[in-house]
Amino acid sequence: MAKFFGNLNAVMIVGLIAALALMFGLHGDMVTGNSIGRWLHLFFGVLWIGLLYYLNFVQVPLMPTIPDELKPAVGKHIAPKVLFYFRWAALLTVVTGLYVAWVSGWVHQAMTLQEPYAMIGAGMWIAIVMAANVWFIIWPKQKRVLGIVEATADEKAAAGKIALMASRTNVLLSLPMFYAMVNANAG
Repeated sequence: MAKFFGNLNAVMIVGLIAALALMFGLHGDMVTGNSIGRWLHLFFGVLWIGLLYYLNFVQVPLMPTIPDELKPAVGKHIAPKVLFYFRWAALLTVVTGLYVAWVSGWVHQAMTLQEPYAMIGAGMWIAIVMAANVWFIIWPKQKRVLGIVEATADEKAAAGKIALMASRTNVLLSLPMFYAMVNANAG
């Protein structure tokens, strides 16, 4: 068992098989592009926001307490991997969310904040702003901080401050975004 759980790819494959068995075994006649899109939207959203919270509640606050000789391990190995999944999960969350709205037939009404889709539309716009923040502010600045893109010490420090503000903006925006998404269908 330890060998199985030590292999993330194997765990994910078995989890996918279990999900497919559940979908087609108990819900087979109801499996649609929409239901699969919602499932993927939730998966990518949890991955994205989970990593956002990990970065803001764990990694960033702990960095000052990490001994200097250990910091390169975070910057060269952990942070790049986290940021890879973070940025792609952000993009795939938005793409799958837009897909669900499109196949459901209300993407236009939501994006133009028309009732009864104004609440979900507000959540969608917030998520789009957050994803843009990830791709166009956080990731380019983090590439400097991590040394992926060459930068002076001053440029790295400035980039780090901007990346932190953008990341904290996403933490702030995640709360109203969650409210909008959870209560979009509340009556």
